[in-house]
Parts: sequence; structure tokens; C-alpha cells
Amino acid sequence: MAKRRLFCGRFLFSSFPSAPSLRLSCLLLLSLLSQANGIVSAATAPLKFGINYGQIANNLPPPTQVSGILQSLNVNRVKLYDADPAVLTAFAGTGVEFIVSGGDLVTMSDASNARSWVVQSVQPFLPATRITCVIVGNEVLSGGDTAAMQSLLPAMQAVHQALVDLGLDGQVSVSTSQSVNVLASSYPPSSGVFREELAQFMEPLLDFLARVGSPFLINAYPFFAYKASPATVSLPYVLFEPNPGVHDPGANLTYDNMLYAQIDAVYAAMEAMGHTDVGVRISETGWPSGGDADEVGATVPNAAAYNRNLMKRVAAGQGTPRRPDVPVDVLVFALFNENLKPGQASERNYGLFYPNGTSVYDLGLDDGTSPTTSGFYSSSKPMISFPVGVVVLLAAFFL
Repeated sequence: MAKRRLFCGRFLFSSFPSAPSLRLSCLLLLSLLSQANGIVSAATAPLKFGINYGQIANNLPPPTQVSGILQSLNVNRVKLYDADPAVLTAFAGTGVEFIVSGGDLVTMSDASNARSWVVQSVQPFLPATRITCVIVGNEVLSGGDTAAMQSLLPAMQAVHQALVDLGLDGQVSVSTSQSVNVLASSYPPSSGVFREELAQFMEPLLDFLARVGSPFLINAYPFFAYKASPATVSLPYVLFEPNPGVHDPGANLTYDNMLYAQIDAVYAAMEAMGHTDVGVRISETGWPSGGDADEVGATVPNAAAYNRNLMKRVAAGQGTPRRPDVPVDVLVFALFNENLKPGQASERNYGLFYPNGTSVYDLGLDDGTSPTTSGFYSSSKPMISFPVGVVVLLAAFFL
């Protein structure tokens, strides 16, 4: 699913016909009232939540409008599936941190091509737009493109060297996003191991990430496991709902949700290759609100439950059983429903928002929970806390 995204990425949009100016004015007024009341807090710690901004659609609002919305809601991390100059320009001066994606791997493995890409797609937007990471390759190792697999690490090295040569490596890191399917075994989590045929790629890749201090990014979707076997996979377990949990005898740990088990399986696989010095971050996770008839579990209630429960856990600074002191860091997929995405209907229904700016479902975060810390990307920009319930809910979700 995410491989297709590589070719791309409730509230107000001023160009829409349903009282747009009134809605925008209300949101801006709430912001001003909040500041006037002195409800301003400096976010000294980095945030945990980010959002994937895909654009495989023909009905999305222009980036300038998306920029205004995310600013008002204090969203400060966005991941793109390209390095769209229109988006990066629209967010100049906003303080929002961007994770951008590189180009063709075979092309980028050439040092001169990698430098040209950085010069054209990254350097011109700094420092006005805060680009903090370049993702090179998306789910390449679980695909069948041998040339791309062989070019992955050389492309990462070439992009990193280009950043070093241009003096940008202190601002912009390099990593790669891979599917959890790079694992040959993930259950129990302590038995996690990478697929044998990928060892030739994974070992030097992890060595590189450790050397440059970058995390290993994983796309993990418990929805797929439930969809494939709803009779044997517990729905409460994949939705972070109350359940008896699953015990891992190898580590004497108990897991009450699948996503954390997947993360720890990746940690175990990296440890088996001698690496305890590389972090794991979730570059994509989500749940579709709709799907085809044979896509069991793709419903609005399940999507709301998955994202709601995940947000609450991450906002609380929760770590996994294997890494309890390392807060889970997540980039949620996705900002909008994308009507031109190929594949089954679920592919077009991961968005938290419809293109007209209304939310697909209520996340129900009415307990004041908001994220405060993270181990991924940082921001020193102050954030505004809104006293009005719905704005707080949206801000708590997006951050």
C-alpha cells in the first residue's frame, strides 16, 4: 500500500461553499481569544505525533489552505511522499517540520544525481521551511525490484554525503521506510528476525543508520493482520481495546496490542544483528474507515477506535514492553481520503479528513489529553493551547 504512496503523501477551507469564511473567522477568533486570555504554553519538548500528507487525489485543497489549518491546530510534523515544492513553499515560516521523500533509487545512488536532488529539492527551502529528514526508499525491501533493493543503501549514502557536503547534515537526517513484512518472524516479538534473503541488505543498512544516528522507520498496519484472519486475530487486541493480552515467553513480557508487539519484533530482529543502537519509529500506521465487502474490519467505528486509542497511549508517553522508557513515536496515515489511489476501497479511506475539511469521524479525545514529548523530531516553536473543546480535541489528535 505504502509503495503506491511514494508517487504522491474537520475543519476549515476558505474556498469551499459551506460558509467557509465564517468557519475560518471562527477558528482565527478562537486562536486570538486564547492568546488574549494568556493561555499560551511553550512546548519545550518535541512532539510525538505527525501526519502523512498524501496527495493522490483530484479534489484536495491547495497547500496554502492546508498550511493555515495545520498552523491553527499546532500540527508541527508532516511527512510527504515526495518533495512537492508547492507544499514546501506554502509552509515557509510556519515552523512545521517536514519529512520529505527522495526520488528514484537507481538515479539517486549516483553521487552527482543525489547532490542535484538535494540542491533542487531541499536546499532552496531551508531554513524558511523546516525540512528535518529525507526518506530514501519506501517499502523497497519487501518488494520485488532487485535493482531498487541493491540501490537503496548507496542512494541513502549518496544523499547523506550530499547533505554533509552542503553543510546541511546538522539540520536534515536520512533514513528509509520499510514494511513490517521485512520480518520473517514477528510472533512472539522476542523471536523477531529479518527475512534471511534480506540479511545482505539489512546488515549494512543498520550499520549506516547507527553511524549517522538515524532511526529505522517502519510502516505497520495491524489492520492487515485482522483483515487476513478475523477469526483468529482478536479485534480488541489490534484496536488497543481491553483484552487478556498475549504473553511472550521468550522475554516474559505481555502485550495488549499488536502494534507494540510489531515494534518490539523489529527491535529483537535488530538485536539479533548486533544492533541496540538504532531506534524504531512508526512512519505509517492507520485504519481505514471503509473498504470493499471482503475487507473485514474496515469501518468507521474501528478506524475511530484505533486512532483514538493509539493517540491516547502515545500522548501519555507510553513505551513498548521491550523499550518501556522509549516513548512510541508515530506518523499517522493519513491527513485526507485520497480518491485516486489504486487498489481496494480501503486504500481511499485512510484519511482523518474528507477533502472538504470535515472530519471522517470523531476521535472523542475529550479528556484534555495532548502530547508533550517525543524521541523523533524536535521543535522549539511555542504552541497555543485553545480553551474551546473541539479545537483542543483536534490539536491533541494532530500533534
